[in-house]
Amino acid sequence: MIPAIKTFFKCMIEGKYLHCMTTKNQLGLFDLTMIVIGLVIGMGIFRTATDSAQASLTPGIYFAAWMVGGLVALCGALTYAEIGSRFPVTGGYYKIFAECYHPSVAFAINCIILISNAASLAGVALIGSEYISQLLFHEPPGDFTKALIAMGAVTVFYGVNLAGLRMSSKTQNVLMVIKITMVLVLVGSLFLPGHPVMESTVAPGTYSMQEMIRSFGVALIAVSFTYGGYQQSINFGDEVREPRKTIPRGIFIGILTIIGLYLTVQFAYVHTIGFEQLKQTRGIAAVVAERMFGPTGKTVFTVFLFLAVLAYVNVLLLSNPRVMYAMSKDGILPKAFAQKNEEKDVLTVSLTVFAAICIIVLFFMNTFDKILGFTIFLDSIGMATSAATIFILRKRTRHLDGTGIYTMKLFPVMPVIFILAYVFVGTSIFINTPDLALTALAVFAAFLLLYFTVIRKPGRP
Repeated sequence: MIPAIKTFFKCMIEGKYLHCMTTKNQLGLFDLTMIVIGLVIGMGIFRTATDSAQASLTPGIYFAAWMVGGLVALCGALTYAEIGSRFPVTGGYYKIFAECYHPSVAFAINCIILISNAASLAGVALIGSEYISQLLFHEPPGDFTKALIAMGAVTVFYGVNLAGLRMSSKTQNVLMVIKITMVLVLVGSLFLPGHPVMESTVAPGTYSMQEMIRSFGVALIAVSFTYGGYQQSINFGDEVREPRKTIPRGIFIGILTIIGLYLTVQFAYVHTIGFEQLKQTRGIAAVVAERMFGPTGKTVFTVFLFLAVLAYVNVLLLSNPRVMYAMSKDGILPKAFAQKNEEKDVLTVSLTVFAAICIIVLFFMNTFDKILGFTIFLDSIGMATSAATIFILRKRTRHLDGTGIYTMKLFPVMPVIFILAYVFVGTSIFINTPDLALTALAVFAAFLLLYFTVIRKPGRP
């Protein structure tokens, strides 16, 4: 395997991604491109097509959501690349809030980002549960049964990490190759006879403009989940050779590749089973595999996908407690989160709290749809506020202009598009599922209250 890719996966599985990126000028164009692709392509592509299709009134809205989602991701990645270039510190994604906002806002936003990460893990665990349930039960199990299976996966890997055991980077690499292979298998279904791509029971002209805009907004929620991850480009900053050229090129090529791949997969889904059936299908990727290779192919595909889900769960249980540890060291979280078992190299408190949050989310929001709305609403707050720091940082770091740092073109168009897109997504969630949005806002308000009643130190602003 190419050294740059191997290093990337090794860093991710060991929870030392930020540390591995601190060696100056080590990332070339290909390295950065592969990292961007690796950060974005996750497990959502095997599930969110159904949610996006359910929200889409027409196939045109469905495909438009995936294209626009990719363009928003490109605007966001380039925005974060300049933020990282102007504020190149380890853990930059959470530290920029403390740099640019009031400590109470920084504390609340950083905490809801961790909650969002836990909800994302819970959502991915549910994706795996939905697939493996097809093999474990003759009849589709209830939502709570699927949630219990997901809780079991989180609990098992919590125990594995608490014992100080870790999957090797080689194992992670193998599972990543399996995941990429599964995506290519889905693309291969385009060569099979399928349904008409533009199959739809209702003509587009039947709907009002307001209905179509609302449909597009709800479809974009699932798409946003699938395109997530590029915000980690904020940590690349000055770690790239010739950043003015390499960063925009690497991000542009990476996001463009992802857009092409995601659109091809969506086209394959619709081609293989039809747009209307896609709305009702759970475990869509396994259904496609079954139509290509029969029941045996479906079984093999499902097992491999569940293994990939377990690997993702393990990675998040490794990495997020380390973020909590760093936040504790910086005084953003209480000192208890820095407690560490030196013998096993385990962050006991942070790991336990993060795993507990995942279980709580699964218990109260035991369907992927609920978790999706909750986590993307929290993400909308984090994404919009973090991207907005570019306006503050540009003023504070004017002295860096012309020194070789990356400066995006079309400023402020790109960050404005990105921020407005997430405001639109957040508004769509609030209109469509106000209970989930209000719950997310209550969580944010609770952390603000916690800061002023418990965290704030005497004499601190």
